[in-house]
Amino acid sequence: MNHYVYIVCCADGSLYTGYATDVEKRVREHNGEVNAKAAARYTRGRRPISLVYTELCASRSDALKRECAIKTLTRSEKLLLINLFDDNISHKVS
Repeated sequence: MNHYVYIVCCADGSLYTGYATDVEKRVREHNGEVNAKAAARYTRGRRPISLVYTELCASRSDALKRECAIKTLTRSEKLLLINLFDDNISHKVS
């Protein structure tokens, strides 16, 4: 099983960081497309959301630690992480 940390950009421009084993399904949950009750309270009122960052971690423990570390970053630091991580993302968050 793979363990991921992800960042999504909400409709209001805010960033949300989370952990998942299936990022695509988790994004659909956040958007209310699948099991709407599973969406994080934070993202429910900020739809639609779009995936802007994923990071594969070695274990669940590592992923949860990384999620915590990313959550302590400032918005500017998160944006730098997002923009440096994947130049293949066609849109950049600002």
